[in-house]
Amino acid sequence: MDNMQLWRSVCVTDPGAVKAITGKQYKGNSPKPYWIIQRATETFGPCGIGWGINVLNERFERFGDESLHIATVRVWYVMDGKRGEIVQMGQTRAEYTSAGGKHIVDEDAPKKSVTDGMVKCLSMLGFAGDIFSGQWDDSKYVEWAKQETERRESPTLTDEQVSEITGLLDGRDFKVFMEWVSKCVGKKHIALKDVSADAYIPIIKRLTAKQPTKEAA
Repeated sequence: MDNMQLWRSVCVTDPGAVKAITGKQYKGNSPKPYWIIQRATETFGPCGIGWGINVLNERFERFGDESLHIATVRVWYVMDGKRGEIVQMGQTRAEYTSAGGKHIVDEDAPKKSVTDGMVKCLSMLGFAGDIFSGQWDDSKYVEWAKQETERRESPTLTDEQVSEITGLLDGRDFKVFMEWVSKCVGKKHIALKDVSADAYIPIIKRLTAKQPTKEAA
């Protein structure tokens, strides 16, 4: 068993799902919670079936003129037929005085605390691990993460599919064929390995139908 397999599969964060931390005494970035929920669903299955969240307890604590909401959260998940659980705490300022002297009561504090705890739990499995490990401070890494996200969300033809298509070309003009493929996917391509996996079935249907690619180009 590869102990890092799950971690590696979920640690890269989509740059479009990252937000700057605001309202804190420190700076940094954090993943958007709903993106984390989506990735957990992609990995384990629908929430409530393949994974889920339980609020074990919650409370308010007062510190002078401010109050803090604290929630203890458990995230459970099923992987390879086995159930796993992680417990973490989330917290949110529920009542405080703003820098401008305004009295603030955050009615969403309990929800935010549960979300905070959920993200912390999933981060221990590797979700958004690149942010929590500090890699997001490197602009070159962020650019790589963008490219990696595009590869994950828009996979290209596999080596086996490329080999199958190549075998079916049967003497066809490859340049003309790729012009047809480019029209089919709406993007210029010169190599099969760069073509979207979504184009596999249309390409196979075209080639097995024995229709001259040149006429469609």
